[in-house]
Amino acid sequence: MTSLKGRSYDDHVQLLDSAYWVKGCSSLGLLRYAVLMGVGDEDDQEFCLLDIKEAVAAAAPRTARARMPRDNGKRVMEGARHLSPGLGSRMVAVRMLDHSFFIRELLPQDMKLELDELTQQEAMQAAAYLAKVVGIAHARQMDLATRAAWIRDLQTNRSQTLDAPSWLWSSVVQLVGSHEQGYLEHCRRYAL
Repeated sequence: MTSLKGRSYDDHVQLLDSAYWVKGCSSLGLLRYAVLMGVGDEDDQEFCLLDIKEAVAAAAPRTARARMPRDNGKRVMEGARHLSPGLGSRMVAVRMLDHSFFIRELLPQDMKLELDELTQQEAMQAAAYLAKVVGIAHARQMDLATRAAWIRDLQTNRSQTLDAPSWLWSSVVQLVGSHEQGYLEHCRRYAL
């Protein structure tokens, strides 16, 4: 926790609040918690928000020789260290409740884009940039033959149609379905 930097080892660290957290589509069906920590005494207390999220298997293919940890929490943490060292250094992988998790300290700069505030052109540019970052990260985990096959698969029928590789399409459909199921369950429990 960055709140601990420059503080005495004797400073008091206290769990102030915690809650089950659904934040966006990627949380649905997963164990995810928000935890508010207090660091220091009441006179000099700082606050820290932790995100504890279950880490699941990656949807993208990988080569058996990829130098990524097999544990999903460690894999997510390692990926974050390569893509965003500032974020990766504030993460830790853990196993609890028979699941793999990663815990990260949330800072204001970690918050996601509010796409509904962007123009269509700005949203398309942001999506293209983020897709490139994710694609490069996945490509680093593949050997040359797997990477070439993956690129061919992605380039096939890359026109104005919605054709997509089956693994990508299945992942998107499953995610959309999970989101809809979670939303309807939320409505049933809290809105009815």
